[in-house]
Amino acid sequence: MGKRLLLLNGPNLNMLGQREPETYGSATLKDVVDMVKEVCEQHGYELDYFQSNHEGDLIDRLQKANNEAAGIIFNPAAYTHTSIALRDAIAAINPPVVEVHISNVHKREEFRHHSMLAPVCLSQIVGFGVDGYWLAAMGLIQKIESEGRM
Repeated sequence: MGKRLLLLNGPNLNMLGQREPETYGSATLKDVVDMVKEVCEQHGYELDYFQSNHEGDLIDRLQKANNEAAGIIFNPAAYTHTSIALRDAIAAINPPVVEVHISNVHKREEFRHHSMLAPVCLSQIVGFGVDGYWLAAMGLIQKIESEGRM
């Protein structure tokens, strides 16, 4: 498996930098990928990244990561609140998953307050903007290294 992380992003995150900048900021998905890649390189990890607006594609990528990644940083976006299928996919794989949300979902609409995925994830980071991805990468690497998961 080696020292490899997967950065996985769900629906509409390809629109970062354009979509509701008052909520999601001005950084693009490329900016996020570059930031996480830099953290990974500083700690001797490689980064795979994938974004899809399609639930089945995200499930396929989670399953593929089971044998490839030491850990996963995942912003499931709106699927957070609806997808039992993604929850089951995370529960079925070995790499720890950190759920990330750019906005503080608990300060938003009521339907965003519940995550179907949080119970099967290592942790959840919300409300730090795109810096939440940096926090997730640092925390995940620390956890992987301390548990000798590589």
